[in-house]
Amino acid sequence: MDNLDKKSILITGGATGLGFAMAKRFSEKGAFVTICGRRKEKIDEAVSNLKVNSIGIVADVTDEEDRDKIINQTIEHGGKIDVLINNAGNMYRGNIDELEESKLIEIFNSNVISGMLLLGKAKQYLRATEGVNIFIGSVHNRRAFPGASPYAATKGALETLTRVLAAELGKDKIRVNCVVPGAIFTEINQRAGLFDDDQAKKRLNSMAKIHALGEIGTPEDISEAVEYLINARWTTGAILDVDGGLGLGLTEG
Repeated sequence: MDNLDKKSILITGGATGLGFAMAKRFSEKGAFVTICGRRKEKIDEAVSNLKVNSIGIVADVTDEEDRDKIINQTIEHGGKIDVLINNAGNMYRGNIDELEESKLIEIFNSNVISGMLLLGKAKQYLRATEGVNIFIGSVHNRRAFPGASPYAATKGALETLTRVLAAELGKDKIRVNCVVPGAIFTEINQRAGLFDDDQAKKRLNSMAKIHALGEIGTPEDISEAVEYLINARWTTGAILDVDGGLGLGLTEG
């Protein structure tokens, strides 16, 4: 695998979970890492645990001025943009007859629209470096979880965007790929008020038996796959499942 030394990598939602695991891995390999998130205390904590070649920006990807700030400070820090990892996202669940229009608009804005607009702002810089955008999908588009239609719909949109934007941006030598994680403990359900940490861990661990490999994953498993796609110069439009076989639909024989 190629060296990440001196690459400038922007990770949205980079203070916790998958984003932080990526930031830690890439900064340790010499990349200039920029993370962003809405919670100052989480950004400060994350940066304190990263290498000195990392910075954090308190910003909301759904805000136009903040998106400009994110791009500008990434350029100031790394001198360029080699990689944009659109990782920020939120969870919204509910039965179809209980969903609220405002919350549906909000989750599509945070999970889909903001990433599209941020990629649009980063395009000129990614063209200059022949860089890559990576979306983070979800196993919700491999297994049907009742009540999760809003979240699954946003992640399905990202898979479609991956292919369409790979075709659109190929002429600029910009690659667009997507990683689809399986069951991994992060804070997304807790932030949405669906579970506390203990409930979330028990729920995920109970799913181990429906993974072909018999265990849930870790954020490091996903960061390893993202690193591969950063360096896979002839791979674009790819949807890479990294889910321990959860998406296979394993049943007892």
